[in-house]
Amino acid sequence: MSGENLVRRGVLSVVATPIGNLSDLSPRAAETLGGAALILCEDTRRTRKLLSHLGISTTGGGPRLTSSHAHNERERVDEIVEAVAAGHRVALVSDAGTPAVSDPGQAVVDAVLDAGLRVEVIPGPSAVLGALVASGLASDRFCFEGFLPRKGRDRRDRLAEIAGERRTVVLFEAPSRVAATLADLEEACGADRIAAVARELTKLHEEVQRGSLGELVIQWSEPRKGEHVIVVAGAPTSSEEVGDDKLREAVARQRAAGASRRDAAAAAAAELGVSKKRAYELADG
Repeated sequence: MSGENLVRRGVLSVVATPIGNLSDLSPRAAETLGGAALILCEDTRRTRKLLSHLGISTTGGGPRLTSSHAHNERERVDEIVEAVAAGHRVALVSDAGTPAVSDPGQAVVDAVLDAGLRVEVIPGPSAVLGALVASGLASDRFCFEGFLPRKGRDRRDRLAEIAGERRTVVLFEAPSRVAATLADLEEACGADRIAAVARELTKLHEEVQRGSLGELVIQWSEPRKGEHVIVVAGAPTSSEEVGDDKLREAVARQRAAGASRRDAAAAAAAELGVSKKRAYELADG
């Protein structure tokens, strides 16, 4: 077989795996995993459990499993490119959901594409889309923020961007940080902004609560186990709804947090969907 044909036959298959319920895996995904020569996975134990559920053996000619996670992904790149170039099907999975979406996988995908080789995606369960639809918030235009920076100016800047974002915003958060993030979102977006928290989607204890950020801060004051997705409604579309007093209060909050007059005005403007000039004029000197 010629080298050209080998390259055409080799493929990196990015496979979305269940986010909780193993029955959500599609027949196409199962077939792809069973036919792979090599499966890259975050945790070989979790992937082996999934394969066992599917009746796929990793011995006696079955796919070989190797770990590819945040700490060693770049070390695997050359090996993966060589395997695909040699004509093999390599499957890439994460512990749950779609690889490269707030999970490892981007470096591998980029390397295979840069080598001129084929990448295919086997879609499947999505915590992002599941939470968005379950929230009841506008789904015609939305953006995904992943995990927020944990602290400092990067976090404040991202929160300010979310506050001014007109589209529905979807983000992930660790169980231990949900309460703090909801409180920060309340401060940035205002207590009246509608939002939702989805927990353990597709699992036995699935839970979705919708309300104002002020209400959710109270309801989620204590940590709860499981994977969490927060969905926040977009900013108001009309600046005429924002009175001067409300704008002054927003600027004052930013100033109290240590922001300069200019930064406080910019953050408040983004939060409330008004012009920076108006916010700056109402800010204290």
